[in-house]
Amino acid sequence: MKHLAAYLLLGLAGNSSPSAKDINAVLSSVGIDADEERVEKLLGELKGKDLQELISEGSAKLASVPSGGAGGSGGAPAAGGAGGAPAEEAKEEAKEEEEEASDEDMGFGLFD
Repeated sequence: MKHLAAYLLLGLAGNSSPSAKDINAVLSSVGIDADEERVEKLLGELKGKDLQELISEGSAKLASVPSGGAGGSGGAPAAGGAGGAPAEEAKEEAKEEEEEASDEDMGFGLFD
């Protein structure tokens, strides 16, 4: 994905046919080592194709993909007369996990 992002950035900057060297330069400017095999495969797939046309085709395909959902169900209530303690503990643990997960995403990079 980072290789494609670099290719698209170069295209937006006016380079209609970026080379592997150009993609490597963009990625190295932000401290990322490019995977030569992936760069070559990307260039092979996009050779001779118009980026705007590919983006339009992709957008049309994405528009036809159903993306709605009914959402998750709340799950079954706790069985027995144990009271609300196990359910409350589970809610607290889930809340802690959510907080930890949200903190982990704070160190992302532009091309990660």
